[in-house]
Amino acid sequence: MSASTIALDAPLSRERNGRPGPTRLAGVELRKTVDTRAGFWVQLGVLGLMVTFAILAAVIGATEDHTLHGILVAAVWPAYALLPVIGILLVSSEWSQRTTLITFTLVPRRSRVLLAKLAAAVVLACASFLVALGLAALVTAIGTPGIPGTWSLSGVVIGQTLVLLVAAMIMGLGYGAMLLSSAPAIVLSFVLPLGWSALGSIHALNGPARWLDSSKSFAPLVDHAMNGTEWARVGTTLAVWLLVPLTIGLWRISRSEVG
Repeated sequence: MSASTIALDAPLSRERNGRPGPTRLAGVELRKTVDTRAGFWVQLGVLGLMVTFAILAAVIGATEDHTLHGILVAAVWPAYALLPVIGILLVSSEWSQRTTLITFTLVPRRSRVLLAKLAAAVVLACASFLVALGLAALVTAIGTPGIPGTWSLSGVVIGQTLVLLVAAMIMGLGYGAMLLSSAPAIVLSFVLPLGWSALGSIHALNGPARWLDSSKSFAPLVDHAMNGTEWARVGTTLAVWLLVPLTIGLWRISRSEVG
């Protein structure tokens, strides 16, 4: 009797004391992105805009721009603009929906939760890129203008475009972690880049702006294979607008009270 009892209790004990793995945690965070109405409709809006922009890029403008490259760039920009909002909601919704107590009770190490959110953000960014690439290929195939270079697209540019979307998503995640509130984080994610772009229009600040203005430093990512200087500008921009908010956010999440 005792032997059978031990045999039955052992797996239950291991299951009870086991921690959820990183893959499971990332899956939970992915599900959270569509559990709220805001997250669901933002993602649906991104998809709708990507389809709209891809079609418009194929039917308006000069014929020489109706290429796979041109249509891909058009489809990517809505995702680049709105993915940060999804990244913000991925973190801030824990506080606005008051689920932090449940989350951090089930996973006491808060750094594991943030890493899971980071993994979910990267997966969503990669999925958005694949959707944009598929849309661009489909629209190009339907409306092929038959000009030279219609299907030419550098593999380096494809990789750089993926880097652009992943960086945009993680930047939003950093803002959300830093402020832990959706509305201020969303406003800040739009106001700061616009404000710095405005400062960059001043002639004396034109040089530094190319190193910190994401609209300028990120532009070559979807245009051509970048050189060392251009990558250095991207790295500097990411250090200021991605690493700093993410570091502050990790510090805040690890020390903030939950309820």
